[in-house]
Amino acid sequence: MYIEIIIVAVIIFFVCEYSGIVSTSRFVNDYQGVLLRFKESDYDFLLKARYGSEIDVNEMYNKRIKNAILVLGFVMFILIADMSYLTVILAGLVGIAVFKLPYMDLKSYRKKHMHEIDVQLPYYLKGLEILIQHYTVPVAIGKSVETAPPIFKEGLQKLIDSINAGDSSIEPYMQFARDYPVRDSMRMMRLLYRLGLGKQERKQEQLMTFSRTISNLQQKARETKYKTRLEKMESKTMTMLVCTGVGVMILMVISILMTFGS
Repeated sequence: MYIEIIIVAVIIFFVCEYSGIVSTSRFVNDYQGVLLRFKESDYDFLLKARYGSEIDVNEMYNKRIKNAILVLGFVMFILIADMSYLTVILAGLVGIAVFKLPYMDLKSYRKKHMHEIDVQLPYYLKGLEILIQHYTVPVAIGKSVETAPPIFKEGLQKLIDSINAGDSSIEPYMQFARDYPVRDSMRMMRLLYRLGLGKQERKQEQLMTFSRTISNLQQKARETKYKTRLEKMESKTMTMLVCTGVGVMILMVISILMTFGS
């Protein structure tokens, strides 16, 4: 009887959700400002790194919230006959797990594709170096937006808009680094800001320093890539050796048992 009540309750809930009488989407939209406080600082970047810059970040985040609420409600329905502080905490933990799983999946993707993601900013800045030879840093960044890697376009436009609005501090550059937390992003954006502050007569010297630093960061990224590949090869080799050794031992044991058995 208890199972039947739960099934009927779940059906009623989904009918109400479908008809609009109860709307988790409306709840999420009404409390958007509060719910955004739970969003991870690198969520936007990780999402765009995996699915491209055209992905609707807000829609994906709202979907996470909605799924967590639905699962929380479903678990509460299941445990309603044995409601206690412990069951409420359990239901809350399940809801949090459902909310966090997509983010953990993005973190896992970042770890597997770390090299491809991290090298994009150094290579972009290396290309930007050519424009800086002919223009000021803000103008060069503005002209580079169209040819920049898609993942950076929105952030670069925000950076330029802040500068054009009169913010000549380092903050627009640091905000870009926070929005796109690739390896050494803070360091690279500080270099770019300092290059923009330099005197025109020393521009070539500063540009050479900037170029050498970016080249070193590219080399560092390549070394990390090769190190990762080497570690994977070593891991596979070790696994193969262990499996071969275990297989040989098993065959030896079977052979010995057959010898004594006969």
